[in-house]
Amino acid sequence: MRRMIPSLVDLCVQTAIDNVRYLGDVGETDSHLLERILPHCTLEQLIHVENSTQGRDLSQVTDRLWKRFYQIQFGEKSTNQVVERMKQKKVIFKWKLLYEAKSKEVEETQQRSFERIKELYQKEDAKRQSRQVRVCTKVPPSSNKRSFWGSGPGSSFCNTKSTLMKKAKIEFVNSREVKNLAAMKNKAVQRNHSHSQISPAKKTGGFSSMASSSRSKFTRR
Repeated sequence: MRRMIPSLVDLCVQTAIDNVRYLGDVGETDSHLLERILPHCTLEQLIHVENSTQGRDLSQVTDRLWKRFYQIQFGEKSTNQVVERMKQKKVIFKWKLLYEAKSKEVEETQQRSFERIKELYQKEDAKRQSRQVRVCTKVPPSSNKRSFWGSGPGSSFCNTKSTLMKKAKIEFVNSREVKNLAAMKNKAVQRNHSHSQISPAKKTGGFSSMASSSRSKFTRR
């Protein structure tokens, strides 16, 4: 089987495809040749070729390429919806314009979403800072002393220890030994109080007897 020798046109087309990144103004290149070359362009390369070509509308060649980029970027469902709407309204728009309009719409939607998320984040951050300020400015009661370690496990340990100490103190105060000591102390206080009331009377009586004896002796003389 003989191998077909490529024509000069085929060689030129293949060379253009291999160097498509360098394409600019295509001038008066035949449309059927551009239909073989331009499908190999990326989106950026296609935009560059159309913007560089002066005095010629390439939409007859590039419109289907723009439809393909629209479908790749925004999905087949969105593409079919656009086609259906154009049929219903009996209008035809270039896919390049549709792509640009859709891109702008998506960008604006994303921007609004970003601003909304940013606003919600700022509100949430303000609430969090407000709660932090209230917690920091609240002065705890003097009787409610906090441990150095705050309200963590160390604080729970200190609270438990304090409760146990209070319970032990109450049990000690109510114990029989403490009550006996308190009773003995009260009796001692009462004895001392009674003794202090009786002693002056005894002293007064002694002084009176001495005075009476002295008067008796003086009378006898």
